[in-house]
Amino acid sequence: MVNDTGMEYRPLTMDTWPAFEKLFGTKGACGGCWCMHWRLSASDFNKQKGESNKFALLQIVNNGLPTGVLAFDRDEAVGWCAIAPREHLKRFDTSRVLQQVDEMPVWSVHCFFIKKEYRNKGLSENLLKAATAYAASNGATMVEGYPVEIKKGKTPDVFAWTGLAQVFVRAGFNEIIRRSETRPIMRKLVSKN
Repeated sequence: MVNDTGMEYRPLTMDTWPAFEKLFGTKGACGGCWCMHWRLSASDFNKQKGESNKFALLQIVNNGLPTGVLAFDRDEAVGWCAIAPREHLKRFDTSRVLQQVDEMPVWSVHCFFIKKEYRNKGLSENLLKAATAYAASNGATMVEGYPVEIKKGKTPDVFAWTGLAQVFVRAGFNEIIRRSETRPIMRKLVSKN
């Protein structure tokens, strides 16, 4: 999928894995996470930070399970939005703030990672829209997100990895519940195009 910014958006597959691996670098985006934070219990995640998390995500991709969407500027991956059915994300079950709202099946947007020189240029909103379309094309009817809402000033990038609330609003999401002052749960009804 290509949008009006000239970026191309593609799901993470074995074909796009090398570009994803390059984007995440030797640190696995942040502290050896490799986008496994929400997929594992806290103890399992901490035990396998780094290469073990990378291998675990590679196995998920190799098995054809949904993981997320990459933004490409020409042949280089410059952004990432993780999205998957919520039932694939074990850690949400233990979160007091982000616990399940109801029995509706949802796909969860749970991480953004954007190359430094591409930040603050609207890429996260376009990634969110591409991820939502990807979920819909895979049968999702509802997409849910867990962004942070900034009250004053600028939130350091490291704390905005689940996205910013204003980005979700611009992408057509609505707040459905808030159990923390700065962490709304937002949803968008989607349909297959």
